[in-house]
Amino acid sequence: MGLVVTIQGIFVPSTSSAVSDSSRSLPASLWRDGDFRRLWVGQTASQLGEHTTLIVLPLLAVLTLNAGAGELGVLRAVGQVPLLLLSLFVGAWVDRWRTRTVMVVTDAGRTLILGAAAVAGLLGWLGMPALLVVAFAVGSLSVFFDVAYQASLVRLVRRDQLLQGNSALEGSRSAAQIGGPALGGALVSLLSAAIATVSSALFFALSFLSIRRIRRTESIPERSERPPRVWRRIHEGLRFVAGDTSLRTVCLASAAFQFSFAAMMTVYLLFLPRELHLSGTTVGLALAATGPGALLGATLAARLPSRFGYGPVLVSAAALGDGVFLCAPALQGSSAVTVTALVAINFVFGAAGQLVNVTVMAVRQAVTPDGLQGRVAATITFVGMGMAPLGSLLGGFLATESGLRTSLLVTAAGMMLSPVLMALSPLARLGRELPASHDASPTVAHPETHEMALRDTDTAHDAATETGS
Repeated sequence: MGLVVTIQGIFVPSTSSAVSDSSRSLPASLWRDGDFRRLWVGQTASQLGEHTTLIVLPLLAVLTLNAGAGELGVLRAVGQVPLLLLSLFVGAWVDRWRTRTVMVVTDAGRTLILGAAAVAGLLGWLGMPALLVVAFAVGSLSVFFDVAYQASLVRLVRRDQLLQGNSALEGSRSAAQIGGPALGGALVSLLSAAIATVSSALFFALSFLSIRRIRRTESIPERSERPPRVWRRIHEGLRFVAGDTSLRTVCLASAAFQFSFAAMMTVYLLFLPRELHLSGTTVGLALAATGPGALLGATLAARLPSRFGYGPVLVSAAALGDGVFLCAPALQGSSAVTVTALVAINFVFGAAGQLVNVTVMAVRQAVTPDGLQGRVAATITFVGMGMAPLGSLLGGFLATESGLRTSLLVTAAGMMLSPVLMALSPLARLGRELPASHDASPTVAHPETHEMALRDTDTAHDAATETGS
């Protein structure tokens, strides 16, 4: 699936109707703001391009270049490693530049890179080494774009419009996560993998054309801070998470899930077309079933924790969402029964995963002081997503050495380590009330934290949505 995930791998869900609902809820004045509309169109196109590419590139490797399991694992790892290398630093770096410039440059870069890859593929010049470079470059530029568009909203709209603006932008992101895999699979199936890559490039080109038309001048912080201050702020977030039992458990559970999930998805993307002989369109539709499931999970998250307790809901949902993939290795052939079962598996995973994500986010926000919200979210993302490249490599190795069915069973079983860690921690004992914030933390008392607290508070919601933690 290639999503940016936390413990369960799901963002706040949305369908096309959900995007429309969020749009209607915004005040007319915000939608009359031409710059906001340009940001929204550009961000929507960029997200579609990103999530389409996450399916197109692996399918290009498998169907056109006849990539083996090990090569696919390396490809996925290379595309994910920018999150590990760049995520903690990109936020601090973007804060010192105009976000419009960052977004326009990254859109232009991704358009050119994917366009060149498509031409090379059509001419028969594209090999795995070049595709690895493409995956790394696109992944790196996507990290910059995703951070920049969230920061841009804070500078573009009034403070009282932030929640409503985020609703529209994150609705578009979630819709892209639902539609992108299905669209990517359909394009590969109906056209070819190389032409599908052109389509992804066109989404980034549309984003470029829309965002470059934003006219409002951004106010950016003075570039007077010395580099050591950035390192010190990063260290404060790391220290706070390590010192809190609940947050430390979330980090460990997220890392365990990300490692096993990345390994499982590497095998899964081989298992569906090669073992079950499914078309690209069917693969995309099966993966897209996660989205409607996530919509149900968000609805349940508004009710179940306050009724049954945050701990029991968290552990039960994690066990259900992770455990459902243990059913996948038993499937045979490409019959309607098999496809229906795959849709059901992804639907349950989406519902349980979103329930976990919303519950974890509420706990994380409750125990974290306002001035540390952004850094805590980034720290959890860094620790969790940092394990994904290693998991992708393991998945490719297992598929090569042990076969697809056995590897899928082993990696799916590994995902169960995440709910086990939560069940053995204080998270499992949380009741119907959220824990109190640690406002007296020495980290919060640090003078540099106070200096930046207001900006952290403004961006905390964006960072939490990005990580889903």
